[in-house]
Amino acid sequence: MNINWIKVFIAAFFEVFWVIGLKHADGFWTWTGTVISIIISFYLMIMAGRKLPVGTVYAVFVGMGTAGTVLSEIIFFGESFRISKTLLIVLLLLGVIGLKVVTDDTVAKGDES
Repeated sequence: MNINWIKVFIAAFFEVFWVIGLKHADGFWTWTGTVISIIISFYLMIMAGRKLPVGTVYAVFVGMGTAGTVLSEIIFFGESFRISKTLLIVLLLLGVIGLKVVTDDTVAKGDES
């Protein structure tokens, strides 16, 4: 796997934290964690977008972040579980995986970072 795709996946992981933080942060430390998550998330997404097609990077980033946020809300915050919501998340993830599979992730010579 290309290091730039790993950056996208880590960025999406941190996206889950900052999105949840925007809703649930209520003090200095939770807001600090939210801001740090935003910085890490966007930094990694921007770095990956320099080497990979930016439209695909953004779609994968948002899709994975959305799926992670919805699942986190169900698991940790008591959001109602509905089969229709779960099926739509699966459909979203299939689209994200499809974009990743069909995207050429070769890096130009000299751009191995």
